[in-house]
Amino acid sequence: MDARKIILLVGALIVAAITAFMARSMVLGSSSPEAGAAPVVNGQPQPAQNTVQVLVATRALPVGTILDPEAMKFVPWPKDLIEGAYYQQGEVDLKSLNGTVVRFAIPAGQPLTQGALVKPGDRGFLAAALGPGMRAVTVPVDAKGSVAGFVFPGDRVDLILTQEVAGGGDGPSLKAAETVLRNVRVLATDQRTDKQTDEKGNTVVTTYSTVTIEATPKIAEEIAVAQTVGTISLSLRSIADNQGELEEAIANGDVDVPENGDAKGEKAMLARVAARPSAGAGSVSTGADVSRFQRRTVPGKARDDRGDSAPPATGQTNYPGAAAPVAQGPVVKVSRGNSVTVVPVGGKN
Repeated sequence: MDARKIILLVGALIVAAITAFMARSMVLGSSSPEAGAAPVVNGQPQPAQNTVQVLVATRALPVGTILDPEAMKFVPWPKDLIEGAYYQQGEVDLKSLNGTVVRFAIPAGQPLTQGALVKPGDRGFLAAALGPGMRAVTVPVDAKGSVAGFVFPGDRVDLILTQEVAGGGDGPSLKAAETVLRNVRVLATDQRTDKQTDEKGNTVVTTYSTVTIEATPKIAEEIAVAQTVGTISLSLRSIADNQGELEEAIANGDVDVPENGDAKGEKAMLARVAARPSAGAGSVSTGADVSRFQRRTVPGKARDDRGDSAPPATGQTNYPGAAAPVAQGPVVKVSRGNSVTVVPVGGKN
């Protein structure tokens, strides 16, 4: 073997050795990443030093949502992603955001921005709180008719109309109450759109005389008429009270069920039904339902063809269109043309 080949072979071996040494050094020199536990103070984990506490939505907040304490919370957020419009801990009081309205939709887990919220008193606040095609209507109530002040903005209520129907004839008038509107959202109470709390964070219950609710144009007209008919009371609804009405709406064909088991479509359908106020076909209770001494029907009133009240019927009634009198004991009714004669059994005609 000549000297040239030997030199090339030795050089190749040296290069291979150097390469292997460098590769080994790189592998051994890079340490494995270690999971560092977050520091704990007073039993509570503290955020990493490169994060800031930012206010985010705990659930999806569509346009028109009235914020409450359960809708937002502070979470660690990377400093590099902080925007000037974010609400940071220590710079905002959560109580000041209660009752504000979402102007732009906010997905769950995303930060709340100052431009996405409208505060009470700001221009366009009530318009932002209304859903598309909805109207704001103010209803007068009293302490007894407003659930003793336990109805707050964002709650959903039913409207109950109580009235007296005089009718005609003797006896007391008919007293009746019926649910005329269901699943109506409360926007404000006496022009307040937030829940009042004390220094300890407890809700302060106060009475009020007016309630502003959200309604469709047709329902707004019905509310205006109902205020002239009788007294309106509020009935607070449960959060989980829409399942039965959803099944009824599906059975009646009022809502379209998405095909092929589309989960997003079903969720959107549930949201539409939960936010939809409805009118008509409500339950009705009369005075007889609560007391045996009250009426069940409207007092009747006999009238002749001229529209005059018929006189008390005793004996023969020979005027056209007169109602048959009510006599005590067994009777015989004798009709002669338009004349009706009531003769007690055993009596003389």
